[in-house]
Amino acid sequence: MPPKPQRTSSKRKIERNIEETNGEEGSSQKPTKKIRNEKAAPPENSQPTNKVLPVSIVIPPKEPGTTRIVAWNVSGYAASAKKGFSQYVEAENTDILIITETKLNAPPFVPALKDRYPYQYWTSSSKKGYAGTSILSKAKPLSVDEKIPGHPDPDSVKGRIITLEFESCYVVGTYVVNAGQGLKTMDQKKIWNTHFFAHMRDLDKTKPVIWAGDLNVAPTELDLSNPKQNWNKTAGYTEIETTAFKNFLKDPEDSNAPEFVDIWRNLHPDTKAYSYFSYRFDCRSKGIGWRIDGMVISQRLQSRVKMCEIRDEIYGASDHCPVVMELTGPL
Repeated sequence: MPPKPQRTSSKRKIERNIEETNGEEGSSQKPTKKIRNEKAAPPENSQPTNKVLPVSIVIPPKEPGTTRIVAWNVSGYAASAKKGFSQYVEAENTDILIITETKLNAPPFVPALKDRYPYQYWTSSSKKGYAGTSILSKAKPLSVDEKIPGHPDPDSVKGRIITLEFESCYVVGTYVVNAGQGLKTMDQKKIWNTHFFAHMRDLDKTKPVIWAGDLNVAPTELDLSNPKQNWNKTAGYTEIETTAFKNFLKDPEDSNAPEFVDIWRNLHPDTKAYSYFSYRFDCRSKGIGWRIDGMVISQRLQSRVKMCEIRDEIYGASDHCPVVMELTGPL
């Protein structure tokens, strides 16, 4: 999570100095003088503003004949487990659960999870208490992989990706590299993007792909509250990152390259809604957020998608909200 901001002389100055961060791995950056003195317009906020999980979690039933997939950054599994993780998982009862930023060094022993999801895959980072990705599935995959072929530093990939192969598609869960505080790890992010996007295109040559999890990019200005203040200054919303994502969806230089769809944005083209609200500065109550968690699919899967939503009321067990998608038929 980001480091605590420097103390300032007054509450008013603190709030004036707010620069949103996208949360993971110390991505905040000191604002410039211009930003400090610029009063940001209040963000549109049509999402819930609760800070803890609802006492009663009510999830719409799954449409018959569909498969439900959920991606959720839990910002530390141990902490989330104390704040309602299991209540949400039980209420959602999804077919595939992708969990990111678990910060676990070994899989947890949770009988209720094992009963619900007999096929579980947990990865850990080489760095203790860092990253961590898992996929829990009701259906048995044909194969499992935890690598990005060609990446020059396989150790840095550990805990960040799991690929499950099913009969009709691949499901790829990720906790994507963050460009870091002051964009100091942008080179690592560029290496990740180069090799990960190539890997996704290679997978798509065999079967269509569902990529879900913490994508660590806000693709457009609609996907964060204060785009002008953050552009090219804050990890997740830079020209390097947004252009790489855009060019992955549709390669501008190769008309024959497979196309991918940011399916939540495709279904909600003009909506401002966020999946991450920092615990700092009362961002949840103020509606100051980022949409950095999502689902990206091979274009030829688009006709199978029945819905994709941010479970924006599910907040408090993490500073991220789950993203859910349903598509017709089995995986």
